[in-house]
Amino acid sequence: MDKLRLRFKKTGRAVYISHLDLMQTLQRGFFRAGYALKYSEGFNPHPLISIALPLSVGTASECELMDFRLKEDVDLAELPARLTAALPEGIEILEAYEFTRKAAELKWLRVRGVFEYDERDAAAICGALRSFYARESIVITKKTKRGMGETDIRPAIREIAFSVEGKDVALEAVISAQEPTLNPDLLADALRQLQPEIAPDFAKFTRLETYGKEMELFR
Repeated sequence: MDKLRLRFKKTGRAVYISHLDLMQTLQRGFFRAGYALKYSEGFNPHPLISIALPLSVGTASECELMDFRLKEDVDLAELPARLTAALPEGIEILEAYEFTRKAAELKWLRVRGVFEYDERDAAAICGALRSFYARESIVITKKTKRGMGETDIRPAIREIAFSVEGKDVALEAVISAQEPTLNPDLLADALRQLQPEIAPDFAKFTRLETYGKEMELFR
């Protein structure tokens, strides 16, 4: 079967599985569940699977997308439960379906973040965070393919909002998934570089949803 896509969660302890290890884990899961993946041809054949947007280690997700091909037709309705049972805790297959849109058309990600502050007043910091991200330009130094360089991340943030959650500040944002790609970790890095007095002691992020160019759900 060609043009098949999985949507799955990667949460809990599974967030510490690297991208390469995740690919191997999923391959083994297909084998254990009794599904035969198609392989490429040539001297070094490999399974025809690909994840649209590889996650950074430590980032959780409720909306990962993986394209794959199978040698035989199967019941896609039963695949999620059957494959999940063959995978480690924290990886849950939500649905399997035939796709029509290429992964390159995925444009926006909705993410949730938590900024943790050990000894500072989250309520006071929340307003300062809103002001910081309201800037027209947020230029930071980041690693690129050519080395270290300056990048304005503000155009890659479509929307962002903050709220107080106990001693922490929660954020929800829509950020660019591709062209350019904005790693949500850079939202915290920008504070550390440009306004360290309101930078969090620790930050964690979860991907919530995927969208196309016009903010339509991407599947």
